[in-house]
Amino acid sequence: MKNAQSHKHNTARMTLIDPVTPPKSHDSCMVCGLNQSLGLQFRPSGENAVAATIQASSQWQGYAGVVHGGMVSTLLDAAMTHCLFQQGVEAMTASLKVRFFEPVPCTEQLEITATLTRQRRHVYFLNAELTSAGQPLAIAEASFIRAKK
Repeated sequence: MKNAQSHKHNTARMTLIDPVTPPKSHDSCMVCGLNQSLGLQFRPSGENAVAATIQASSQWQGYAGVVHGGMVSTLLDAAMTHCLFQQGVEAMTASLKVRFFEPVPCTEQLEITATLTRQRRHVYFLNAELTSAGQPLAIAEASFIRAKK
């Protein structure tokens, strides 16, 4: 219960912090891009973490009333990508493992968090979580490789 209360406090506090700015290379991103995107903005939530909230949409459903698993994976991947942007790193997903705990309803406000857990040379390891009302619905772990410039 303490974690849920702490998370709610961090979510309320993050609205006072400027969002993480994606690099120009992400201007056309379907999640955070400038045009025709979900408009999702992540805010720093600690030194190595980001968080965002978004209202789920029936346009994202697979089965009736349930967000498509690919969309859940996309949101988790985007959170981890923005966590790297917060560190000044542009990297691409090398591997992504998602675990679903509950169906994600299309009617809920969703909280998405991501944390950079470690780095080895040009490989970054992150975790992400998607919750609603403090209840975990899905988690992800991923590795990212720094983009070549």
